[in-house]
Amino acid sequence: MREVSLDALRTLQRLIGRLNAGPDLATTLRAVVDGVVEGLSFGVAAVSLVHDDDTVEVVTVAGPQEVSTTILGNRSKLSSWERAFERAHVWGLLRYEPHELADEDDLPSWVPDVPVSDDPDAWHPLDALFAPLRSVNGDLVGILSVDLPVGGRKPGSLQRELLEMYAVQAGIAIDNARLAERLRASEESFRMAFANAPIGMSIVDLARATAGRFMRVNEAMCRILGYSRRELETLSVHDITHPDDRPADIEILRRARTSDLPRFQLDKRYLHADGHPVWVAVHMSVVRDAAGAAMYGISQFEDISDRRAEHQELTRRARFDPLTGLVNRSVLAERVQAAIDEACSSGRQGALLFCDLDAFKPVNDTHGHAVGDQVLTIVAKRLEGEVRSRDTAARFGGDEFVVVADDLRGEGLEDLVNRLQEVLAAPMDVAGISLSLSATLGRVAITGGPGETAETLLTAADLDMYLRKPRAS
Repeated sequence: MREVSLDALRTLQRLIGRLNAGPDLATTLRAVVDGVVEGLSFGVAAVSLVHDDDTVEVVTVAGPQEVSTTILGNRSKLSSWERAFERAHVWGLLRYEPHELADEDDLPSWVPDVPVSDDPDAWHPLDALFAPLRSVNGDLVGILSVDLPVGGRKPGSLQRELLEMYAVQAGIAIDNARLAERLRASEESFRMAFANAPIGMSIVDLARATAGRFMRVNEAMCRILGYSRRELETLSVHDITHPDDRPADIEILRRARTSDLPRFQLDKRYLHADGHPVWVAVHMSVVRDAAGAAMYGISQFEDISDRRAEHQELTRRARFDPLTGLVNRSVLAERVQAAIDEACSSGRQGALLFCDLDAFKPVNDTHGHAVGDQVLTIVAKRLEGEVRSRDTAARFGGDEFVVVADDLRGEGLEDLVNRLQEVLAAPMDVAGISLSLSATLGRVAITGGPGETAETLLTAADLDMYLRKPRAS
């Protein structure tokens, strides 16, 4: 008897080894039923899987072809199986339903063509033996049904015990195979979404020694940045980040590694393969291990270069005169206030000049506004060419311009006024028309004294300009 038991255990061990060797769920299911028929002395075996909708489907069968034809693909309610388990005899983890207890329900059934015996230990064609298949956590994942025990008799204690042990391992193997299959499906879904995403995507290493290295990139990222996949996967985030943005980039990755930051977002500039900057909006989610250590980041980024350029253009229009390119009145007010603050803190006076073109209206009336606009553009360029780089030339409106200068008074101020009047009086050729204009410049000192504001200084300079205007004009 001991030799029989050892042989049976060796067979069981071999069969269980086959259960765990399957590369996928279908192979594992096939191994389960084949193992029952080949090694556990039953003529028929079927596995039914429990689905999320609480139905149970026969998914694989071993035995005569007519069994597969009859029950394969059959779906029944989980509640019907639960009732069958309740009315069946308990054989350890197995459930035996003798023909006397058989009920008319929706369970899959195949009745073998075997004679009925009066022997109480004989297997009846309507007898049924089930083994609930459970995961490691005890969840019901399926049912193993067996029939036609070899010899035509009800299974003895050894055969039942072997089937019970086999069913335990089969349940775990099936559950593991299902989990692995779901994981593969999830990974494939992610791979396809990653590869085919219309926006740039990358997986970035966050391990301390190699933080920032691109582990994987998609085609959209390659297209946006002009690199091949192979090139990018030899580089790090820092290698292709604009130098001005690297400090913020390094700090973000440091925080991702050292804090519990789950995700972050920033706008930054990558460098295209040809060297030009590409503005992108980056969204990165941090993936951590069980201990909470950052492993890698899944990064999505969108090329926002056009949006950024539009924003910069809107900003420029809000701060610069569209005709002349000089700063406008809103920026002028900021610049005058800055000059007041500088004079107050340093004690060195600045100057504000208010420039008005003499007899500009006849130019518009005689030659048209297109010529007048060109004249204003030439005047703006001449003003910019004469002031220092730290000074500001602004268009105040119409044919009026303002110059703001720090640390300028006395002879330096008079020299600037003379130069501006001289350069503005120089003849100009506009659309084949030779024009000569003069300008009157009012001036006021920027002292930083009490009550001094941009408004008071502009008003005072405007008044000074008015008083200096030639009376004939």
